[in-house]
Amino acid sequence: MSRFCYNNGKIDINPSNISLLHSTAKYMEMNNSVSGGRNLLEQTGKSLEEIGYWSWPELLVALNHCQDLNPVTNSSGVLEKCLDSLVGRLSLTIEASPCASISSPDGSGFRISSDTRSTESMKYSISRANWWFEDLSALSCALVEMVVKAMISRKYDHGIISRFLFYYQKSKSYTAPLDEKLKILETVIDMLYVLDQSSISCKNLFGILRVVLILNISKSSRKKLESMIGSRLDQATLDNLLVPSPSGTSYLYDVNLVLRLLKAFLRGGGCHICPLRMKKVGGLIDLYIAEVAPDLCLKPSKFLALAMTLPDSARETCDKFYHAMNIYLEVHAGLSEEEKMQICYALNYEKLSAEACIHLSQNAKFPSKSAAQALISQQSKLKSLTKAINNSKPSTDFPHSFIPEIRGKGKKEAGQQILLYSSKLDFSDNNEKLRAHLQGMQWRVMELEKVCQRMHSQMAKIMKSRVSSHSSPRSLPRLCS
Repeated sequence: MSRFCYNNGKIDINPSNISLLHSTAKYMEMNNSVSGGRNLLEQTGKSLEEIGYWSWPELLVALNHCQDLNPVTNSSGVLEKCLDSLVGRLSLTIEASPCASISSPDGSGFRISSDTRSTESMKYSISRANWWFEDLSALSCALVEMVVKAMISRKYDHGIISRFLFYYQKSKSYTAPLDEKLKILETVIDMLYVLDQSSISCKNLFGILRVVLILNISKSSRKKLESMIGSRLDQATLDNLLVPSPSGTSYLYDVNLVLRLLKAFLRGGGCHICPLRMKKVGGLIDLYIAEVAPDLCLKPSKFLALAMTLPDSARETCDKFYHAMNIYLEVHAGLSEEEKMQICYALNYEKLSAEACIHLSQNAKFPSKSAAQALISQQSKLKSLTKAINNSKPSTDFPHSFIPEIRGKGKKEAGQQILLYSSKLDFSDNNEKLRAHLQGMQWRVMELEKVCQRMHSQMAKIMKSRVSSHSSPRSLPRLCS
């Protein structure tokens, strides 16, 4: 072991008596030189070079001693030397096989519960790959932060670092007092925030969020956590979003939190968000709106904010949103017509299916103007459908029996009749008459759609039969007799 001179005596530097460096540093402040003209700091630095040869258990013991000492010990360089050696040792063991630890790799595991085979297999796998998690979880927040920064500078895999930070927060917070829990949470969040966000588990972030909502952490750490979750919102589930509202509020779920996560999602991707990710979030939010819609305390402004924060491109269809809106209007029957119309403004009638439009036309909970708008949007679909039918003239080679009639009339005549019927609708009539007109119109649209499907299927069969008849093999001529 290395030795250094102190009053002509010799003292061993080892993990168990490393606290002597504290008194040595103080002595160095008062006396810059010792007998023989040799500087005490220089002698100590030379002795510390052998720290690089210490074993993993010795490094851990030294670090545990260092975190109990006064920060003046840092002037001796022992802490930096121990950290550098420990992180360097980790880089070798992560790439190769795990080396021995204070608690052997087979014994130090991820002990979440004490039952089931899955827990045992998880314990074994994590013990093999991340055997050092438990060893480093004994360190203080300040030392863990230094270790993580050193790992980042050495370009460690960010997925491994994030898993260690989640493990550290979970294991360290069990028995820690409140003030220490807050410090652990803020440290872990700050460290996760500087990592590559694609390497962080969205599920684990929501796990930390559940803890954060109970504790009063700093606004800065809370914003960082919500920003990280928002950037991965397309990986969330409905259960993740159903967070109970804070104490002192009347509504059931924390709608404001979800709105902040939505804004973080849009802010993180801007106009370059992948359409698939946008549609995933849109579908998730529609499910969330349906869950919170029965809440009597949910104000129309919050309902509208949930519906309109995402762009219209986030929804391929508005049927699920219409279902959520129907629930909300049923529960909040006391809303005024103006408030109902404001809510209906969030509905894109062009993206409603024919079935949803028929339901809306018969739905007394919706304003009559909303039913009229649904009719107008469906008229454009009807015109396009009729035009497509008129343009799809069958080939003269097809038998006339394959051309179905629409209610006993030709396609063009039937389409013109329906268009004439729709043009004569009087929107100034009472609500019941308007709904009756709309219902009749929607049934005709569905009939035309079914007719088109039958025509296409019949035409496809004919084409298939003609192709097969042309491609049937012919008998080859005999080359010799």
